[in-house]
Amino acid sequence: MATPASGSVRPGIMLGSTSEFSLFFAIRDGHLDELREALTRLAEAPGYRPGDHNLPIATIHEARFVIFDDDTRLLFATSFDGPWDAYIDDFASKPLALFDSIFKHLEGYRGASDAAELKEFIEGHQVTATAYARNYGGTVKEIRRAGRVDAAFQRVLDDPAAEQALQDPALNPLLGEASQ
Repeated sequence: MATPASGSVRPGIMLGSTSEFSLFFAIRDGHLDELREALTRLAEAPGYRPGDHNLPIATIHEARFVIFDDDTRLLFATSFDGPWDAYIDDFASKPLALFDSIFKHLEGYRGASDAAELKEFIEGHQVTATAYARNYGGTVKEIRRAGRVDAAFQRVLDDPAAEQALQDPALNPLLGEASQ
C-alpha cells in the first residue's frame, strides 16, 4: 500500500505506473436533480456505459461519482496510468461537454474555457488519498493486451487442429497458467 510522498509536487499517490485521483466538490443549492441527470447521461454515453471498456481517456482504470453527505457533496474518484499532468492534459484535450454538464452544478465552477482554468479548478478540489492499494499491476494498455492474448489462446485451446502443437513441452508453462 502506498502513502503520500512528503513534498509531493502534485496531489495524489502514484503506485507503480498508476496514480489515484480523488476530487471532492460541494453541490450548488438547488442543483441536485440536474446533477443526477447529468451523471446518468454520462453513464449512458458511449465509452462510459457498463461493459463498454472504451473510455475516451484511454489511461483510466475506472471512474466513479458518489453523491454523499446528505446529497450536498460529490466525490469523483479514479485511477489512471502515468503522472497527474499527463492525465489532466489528456482530460482537458477531450470534448468536455459531458463533464461541463456535471461540473456546472458544483460550487466554484466557472466553466472550462481553457486547459489551465480546468486544471486549476480540479487541483483546487483534489485531496490526496491517505493510502492507496491496487490488486493488479500493469497499465490499461497492458491489461487490454493481456485480455486479447488470453482470448486468442483460449481459441487455440478450443481448436482441435491445435492438439498436436499443444503437446510441445515448450508450451507447458503457458498451459499450466491456462489451467488455473
